[in-house]
Amino acid sequence: MAVAGLMLAGAGLVAAPSSAHGVSVPTLTGFASLPALTFVPGSDPSGAALGTTPVNGIAAPWDDQPVQGFSGVLPNTDGTYDVLSDNGYGNKANSADFLLRIQHIGPVTATGQVDVLGGINLTDPFKKVPFALTRADRVLTGSDFDVESIVRAKDNTLWLGDEFGPYLLHFDRAGRLLQAPIPLPGVFAPENPAGTPNLPGSKGFEGTAHSPDGRYLYPLLEGSVAGDTPGDLRFNEFDTRTAAFTGKRWTYRLDTASNAIGDAIPVDANRFLIIERDNNQGDAAALKRIYLADRRDRNHDGVMDKTLVVDLLNIANPRGLGGFGKTFRFPFVTIEDVALLSGDTIAVLNDNNFPGSAGRTPGVADNNEFITVRLPKSLNPDPRVLP
Repeated sequence: MAVAGLMLAGAGLVAAPSSAHGVSVPTLTGFASLPALTFVPGSDPSGAALGTTPVNGIAAPWDDQPVQGFSGVLPNTDGTYDVLSDNGYGNKANSADFLLRIQHIGPVTATGQVDVLGGINLTDPFKKVPFALTRADRVLTGSDFDVESIVRAKDNTLWLGDEFGPYLLHFDRAGRLLQAPIPLPGVFAPENPAGTPNLPGSKGFEGTAHSPDGRYLYPLLEGSVAGDTPGDLRFNEFDTRTAAFTGKRWTYRLDTASNAIGDAIPVDANRFLIIERDNNQGDAAALKRIYLADRRDRNHDGVMDKTLVVDLLNIANPRGLGGFGKTFRFPFVTIEDVALLSGDTIAVLNDNNFPGSAGRTPGVADNNEFITVRLPKSLNPDPRVLP
């Protein structure tokens, strides 16, 4: 089954300029929902390792690759978006037939749809990966890497953050790996055979920001390294010119050690938007937030300063977009994508963990939802980080 469109409500995914319509609280300005049962037409079968028992009403396997699990987003200048699907179904063992892919989607506000415009599979044709891959054709799968974040460089190459190393992965614009996976020195996930694990599983590079000039990357771990204060996450600096970590790092402190981060993007050279979330969904969801984190540590407590930007469980919805009430909630267990569209408008997406999450309706597999939110005042970003 192939579904070609992403349904919109209200004003669409790109909000009108804030100078025309100011808001006093974070306000929903666009809503979209990509149906869970959306597949890449004519692609490879997937989901064979999940068994045939239905999960949230959906049974595997499938004849095609699902378009799902968005863990990173890049806004383009033409109103389209490139979205990164993560490792597949949650771990190495069950994701060997999920092909790592960057999907290309675009809103068509005149028709109320966003088309799935295509995409690229991630591959290793130049044999840069030093360990055995799942597929002989070197198309990368969710058993090879768990890709969770994406940055577009000035030369249009792509840097992806992975959780299995954790590694930084450098691809060309066609999705071909350009160099060997780059590990974070001294940090090893359980899936990394190169050292003794000191990082919990699925807690590697969940977010990757960049400097406005593009020289530096700032991959943020989702979990605490053994020996660090629980809830303290390492925010590392990587120099793209030398292709090496500089040794500089900052600390992002979670509100509580049981929380996780979902994404990290730049606002300027020192400030970053970071998604922080609890591990609950639906009515049980209690903390889904986007913070402005400042690495200058103005209060000198040794961690990045945090200022709440949006409570994703309490967004004003005066026009009732999406058919929801006056208060809009984004109650998903994993919210893994934020993009800065202008000084006062952001886009946010969830990872629906297809078919495992049911945060919107109990017992029903979540769609991938895409929202735009207007902020009460501009973040005054560096123009170089905007689309």
